[in-house]
Parts: sequence; structure tokens; C-alpha cells
Amino acid sequence: MCSISRKRLLIERDSALSIERQCELLDLSRSTYYYVPATESELNLQLMRLIDEQYLETPYYGVGMMLAFLRRLGHDVNVKRVRRLFRLMGLEALVPKPPTSLPAPGDHPEHRIYPYLLRGLEISRCDQVWSTDITYVPMPHGFMYLTAVIDWFSRFVLSWEISNSLESSFCCEVLRRALETYGTPEIFNTDQGSQYTSDAFTSILRKAGSEISMDGRGRAIDNVFVERLWRSYKYEYLYLCCPDNGTDLYNGTDKYMRVFNSDRPHSSLGGASPAGIYLNNANCS
Repeated sequence: MCSISRKRLLIERDSALSIERQCELLDLSRSTYYYVPATESELNLQLMRLIDEQYLETPYYGVGMMLAFLRRLGHDVNVKRVRRLFRLMGLEALVPKPPTSLPAPGDHPEHRIYPYLLRGLEISRCDQVWSTDITYVPMPHGFMYLTAVIDWFSRFVLSWEISNSLESSFCCEVLRRALETYGTPEIFNTDQGSQYTSDAFTSILRKAGSEISMDGRGRAIDNVFVERLWRSYKYEYLYLCCPDNGTDLYNGTDKYMRVFNSDRPHSSLGGASPAGIYLNNANCS
């Protein structure tokens, strides 16, 4: 199967077929083809960059603490704006909150919440637990989102993709790619985001035969290995290279993920690489 980048090269803008139809024939989501960063005002982009950098250092900051942080920097912002930017960036403080926002019985029946299965579980082998998450990606003139699937034992990044929206379709696409390439994990863990509670996403896992696990609300630390990937990705690539457009971002991210998997030593793995552990121990093709 062609890679995502190769498929994009096959799209012809002057073709008799519409862009939508060409994407459909290539099994390529339009959000993947159109690398147009989502946009906000220059002030909001500046605030989002500051929030993103601070959140990496203090992931326990909620809206109130982040508001105080921004005001200390001299930004005259209110709680309404910070809360909106948190939602737009997909951020949530790690501190557990009262269950005031849990969906009432009967609400959104297509979004089932599954129990958390990893408490006290010893992670001892590849393909025992996979997980996924989404992170906000700041750019000079807008922002994108990055999602990835990772194996907990080896820290191996199984698949990833970039999108300019938080639609569940690009999360499903990355999940299918990981399953098709590396087989089926025993347990698949996510947070309770709407992309992951949707039937479109969970039905893929049910069909594959994986047990589904979901973090408690406000418990992003339960997905700690993906959070560490985001931190490394942003400090070691994104903030240093500052890609100017979607193509540069995709190519740079592709290079970084290859280095992260195969070349970068991981202290938590005794200096080994994720690929060195995963590809020698997993039941993958």
C-alpha cells in the first residue's frame, strides 16, 4: 500500500476527477490531503503556544492556574478565553475532577465509556497494551493536530498522522494502519475523548478482538507513555525546527518518528531503541 505522502503526490489538481473523488479512490482522508493549518487570531495563536509550552512543564495546570500564568506574563485574558483555548487544543489538567460533566444515562448512547483495565497491571511484553492520544501542534500561521498509536512495553510508535481537525476519522485511520501492520494488542487504552468513545473507533477494536480500556476523566497520566512521546517530539523537533507549512511538518515528523523508533536511545529501555525491542519481541508481520 502506498504511504500517505506518496498518495498525496498522486493527487492531480487539474484532473477531471474531483479532489474528493481522488482521495476516496486512494483511501486518503481529505483532512490528510489538505494540509491547511486551522487558524485563529495572532493573539490566540500566541496564547496557545504559551499554553502548550507551559502544559508540557505543568500538566496539572487547569484553566484557573493557566489563566494566572498568562496574566503574570502580562496578557489581559479572561477565564472564558482560556477555557475555550483549552477545549480547542484538547487539553485537560491531570488532577481528577468531580464527576459533574459525566454524560447522564441515555445521553449519547453511541459513545460508550469502557472501564479502565490497567490499574495495577504489570506491563511485561510487547503487544500487551497499546494506547493513543492527540496533541496540539503549533505552527507559525495556525495549528494542526498529531495523533499516534504506541506500544507501552517498547515505546514503539506503531502509526501516526497529522490533521487540521479533531474529527474521529483520522484517529480511525491511524488505528486501522497500526492493526493492519502489527496485528492486535491484548488491551487498547485511550482517554474518554469523543473521538475514542465513538462507535466508529471502538467498533474497529471490537472487531479486531482487543479489550478496550479508557482512562478516568482528568487522568491523562494514565496515558503517560504517549504524553512522554509528545514532550520529546515537541522539545526535540517541533520547537527547534518550527516547520513553516504542512508539507514540512509532515516530512519533519516522519523523520523524527523514524529517529525516535530506531536511533534515539531511551533511558527507560536501558539505552535500547523502541524498534530494537519491539521488532525482536512482538508478534508482528
